[in-house]
Amino acid sequence: MAKRLFDIAFSLLALLLLCPLLLAVALWVRLDSPGPVFFRQQRVGRAGRLFGIYKFRTMHTGAEAMGPQITVGEDARITRAGAWLRRAKMDELPQFINVLRGDMSVVGPRPEVPRYVAQYPADVRQAVLSVRPGITDLASIEFRDESALLARSNDPERTYVEQILPAKLRHAQRYVQTRSLWLDVRIIARTVLVVLSPHARHPHSTNNP
Repeated sequence: MAKRLFDIAFSLLALLLLCPLLLAVALWVRLDSPGPVFFRQQRVGRAGRLFGIYKFRTMHTGAEAMGPQITVGEDARITRAGAWLRRAKMDELPQFINVLRGDMSVVGPRPEVPRYVAQYPADVRQAVLSVRPGITDLASIEFRDESALLARSNDPERTYVEQILPAKLRHAQRYVQTRSLWLDVRIIARTVLVVLSPHARHPHSTNNP
């Protein structure tokens, strides 16, 4: 209950304070390329329930039908505005709406698309899906440059499934086992630090929040 109250209060405050920025970004997305302001994609939430995640649209309309569900390097499907929004992680801000709706928490394992969740081992799936997914977590910090990492692979899809996804799931399991409101506050603080000062992050600094 305390976590849910924290999520609601934090999200309301964030949306209130960021309202001018959100409106400016929405206008930029709309003017930069044809299509809607928001992108919605089906993700798997707590107990396996499907929900539509909100993001600012960073790709051209219909991009999902033109390539994989992961983004690799300088993906040609990404718009000019979208490239900047992705680097700054500002495309994720509309997910505070998902938090208010009860689909997500501010902190928790990042929600995946159904095709990747289907590959989770049974025990891992049960643990990770026992909590609401989050806007940020330790895996989000460690793999902030995931797209660039995949761009160096000869087989990005295989690299994601065999290397990156298992590492993310280890973080998710550790979070489920040790979660607390204090841990959430620390992860939020580290996320803000990384977003504002990305060069201050050490690649292996996420093991001890």
